[in-house]
Amino acid sequence: MGSIDATDLRKNVKLLIDGVPYTVLEAQFVKPGKGAAFTRTKMKNLLFGGNIERNIRSGEKVELADVDERQMSFLYKEAEDFVFMDTTNFEQMNVPGTLIDEDWRWLKDNMQVHVLFWNNKAIGITLPNFVELRVTASEPGAKGDTSGGAVKAATLETNAAINVPLFVNVGDLLRIDTRSGEYCERVKG
Repeated sequence: MGSIDATDLRKNVKLLIDGVPYTVLEAQFVKPGKGAAFTRTKMKNLLFGGNIERNIRSGEKVELADVDERQMSFLYKEAEDFVFMDTTNFEQMNVPGTLIDEDWRWLKDNMQVHVLFWNNKAIGITLPNFVELRVTASEPGAKGDTSGGAVKAATLETNAAINVPLFVNVGDLLRIDTRSGEYCERVKG
């Protein structure tokens, strides 16, 4: 695809390291008193999820990864796969459940997500930061038991189980933070 100088590395730049795509999490230019300047980076492996740290000498070129992100709509789950539709050309594609990992808990029909591709193969998804989901099951909270921010278990329409405050009831619409999996607030609707 091309290359980039080590001094131009920034957060979210996609690189190809040893034939594997990585995204830069942190990049810090360092000019020590002695020796050549370098960029200290922390990168996440887009295929397997692990992080690495690398120092790249100033002036050294790093290959950019041919990574493409497309907006897609979640349609349904089929066996172990999740079916998405490209919102521009309406083509459907299956994404293996292993790439979705725990994010399945927040996937709702027709939800817009970004699917990351490398070499025309899906390698991951990016959910919106917040989703709104209905409570389908929850035990009633005990009256007067509100000290210390008491919580109870609740099941959402996607079958995800989370902890919610005692005042939440079945049928309530909740805003959930997909990054932490935590309850944010009750939404009118």
